[in-house]
Amino acid sequence: MQEQLDNLASSLVWRVGRLTEEAPLIIRIGLASSASLFNELPKLRTATDAEIEAAMKVKDFRVEWIGRMP
Repeated sequence: MQEQLDNLASSLVWRVGRLTEEAPLIIRIGLASSASLFNELPKLRTATDAEIEAAMKVKDFRVEWIGRMP
């Protein structure tokens, strides 16, 4: 699995943020070929490094795959 992720790393795009201050942290990830789909989704409010770290500690996040799976 790690090797597959390493091979895909240069082909991935991502966005991290929140829809609102109270919402869970959202991690959107997808292939670069799906980058245009990110623009069709609601904008995420930028999250600071501290917010990201805090959300990870308490598992207050969700991951969304955008586009087709490799």
